[in-house]
Amino acid sequence: MTAQISLADYTTMRIGGPAQLMRTETTDELIAAVRAADDERRRVLLIGGGSNLVIGDDPFGGIAVLIANIGIAGERDGEQVVLDIAAGEDWDALVARTIDEGYSGIEALSGIPGKVGATPIQNVGAYGAEIADVLVSVDVWDRLSNSRRTLSAAECGFGYRSSMFKHSDDYVVLAVRLRLRRSASSAPVRYAELARTLGVEPGDRAPLRAVRDAVLGLRSSKGMVLDSADHDTWSAGSFFTNPIVPPSAVPEGAPAYDAPDGLVKTSAAWLIERAGFAKGFGNDRAALSGKHTLALTNRGSANAEDILDLAREIRDGVQQRFGIELRPEPLLINCAL
Repeated sequence: MTAQISLADYTTMRIGGPAQLMRTETTDELIAAVRAADDERRRVLLIGGGSNLVIGDDPFGGIAVLIANIGIAGERDGEQVVLDIAAGEDWDALVARTIDEGYSGIEALSGIPGKVGATPIQNVGAYGAEIADVLVSVDVWDRLSNSRRTLSAAECGFGYRSSMFKHSDDYVVLAVRLRLRRSASSAPVRYAELARTLGVEPGDRAPLRAVRDAVLGLRSSKGMVLDSADHDTWSAGSFFTNPIVPPSAVPEGAPAYDAPDGLVKTSAAWLIERAGFAKGFGNDRAALSGKHTLALTNRGSANAEDILDLAREIRDGVQQRFGIELRPEPLLINCAL
């Protein structure tokens, strides 16, 4: 059954126009909804937790499908465990559960909002970890062949905050398979800030619970843990990805980290701040977070154009100051920069 709703009620940024919405609570219902829309040649917008979407203000001329299928199954394999998780499961609840059960591998991804099915699309990552580190395969509905398929991690085309799914509407993620390690200790801590917070050296391990608590503390300090009372969290997380550029393009003093093909990754936050956009820059509708310059936030009454106008001003300012183009991390639906 479909209902007319406001998409603003289904995104963490709390913006988006009206749409027809269908809630799917099983994998079969999800497939059936997408197949029916495809047969009718209607646009489909898949929504999980709505944490990585910027949706335009105009009516969405298709069907929005809310992914709510749940289920977790595990299988021990020596000192490892393989988990099959339905796309509609809450991601952070899954992380908390793995820590409670003593499984190591995704603890540094604590506090990330959204559903499990979104993690391979964005190759979700934080604090030196990303989903590609532990992902075995993804179960998908192939909209071109009208068939269910299982794609290996190698077939997913993972890159920095990217995958083949992010750039194609051909697949619907139904479930993911992760391989974790049975251990009370974390995966090696790769991120310097997290290592300092934990009091360990980069590359060392730490207790699972300590890593989760440290990550949640760091994310909260940056407004990256959802809180309905805090407008600094009314965002899509980091709005811009860290640019990957030739070493010669990195401004003097900017961070630079090795990237593939002889390139380096620099800090979008550093560029934004040095281009003159401080925390809180904006107005009473749309502004940079008061806690982190990478988050563009709805101060309570913003619409999509308010957010996009702010994004364009920041993107153009960084381009003019440093000659580096910032690219959005969230998916832009019914709108464009």
